[in-house]
Amino acid sequence: MAYDRYVAICKPLHYGTLLGSRACVHMTAAAWGCGFLHAFLHTANTFSLPLCQGNAVDQFFCEVPQILRLSCSDAYLRELGFIVLSACLCFGCFVFIVVSYVQIFRAVLRIPSEQGRHKAFSMCIPHLAVVSLFITTSFSAYLKPPSISSSALDLVVAVLYTMVPPVVNPLIYSMRSKEIKEALQKLFEHGLLQYQ
Repeated sequence: MAYDRYVAICKPLHYGTLLGSRACVHMTAAAWGCGFLHAFLHTANTFSLPLCQGNAVDQFFCEVPQILRLSCSDAYLRELGFIVLSACLCFGCFVFIVVSYVQIFRAVLRIPSEQGRHKAFSMCIPHLAVVSLFITTSFSAYLKPPSISSSALDLVVAVLYTMVPPVVNPLIYSMRSKEIKEALQKLFEHGLLQYQ
């Protein structure tokens, strides 16, 4: 999405050539392939750990830090190394997104009309908000020290980074649609009239 926004704002005349269907298929395949490979390696590595403290996890799904707490061998260091490697890869993606958005904001600030700047910013801010929410909550879930860990806090953070971005994403992106805004406005007006 960051590259799409970068090309749309910084190189609008080249959008069709830089982001044609072939490029989109390649980027999608790369994202899915990397995600599948990462998930497979992460899952295989995590579930190869010997568990000696039972198999009850204080979460509503198998979150890796909770599974690591159940491990009784030094093999968990291998998993922690994998988590650190994953964090470094995510940090690389984060740097790419930040560099893209710095270029985008520089281009937007050079737009002479206020309306043009507003339209460009409204295209970028939702994506940036969702990505920031996901990155900050997932980093805090995986990289926080065990000493400040509690079951309730772990549960809240896990819900934040696994459920909130996918739920909020369609809402944020559909809010740019004029029809959705009008429908929500009618819904709120109707709801307010009912309570009066």
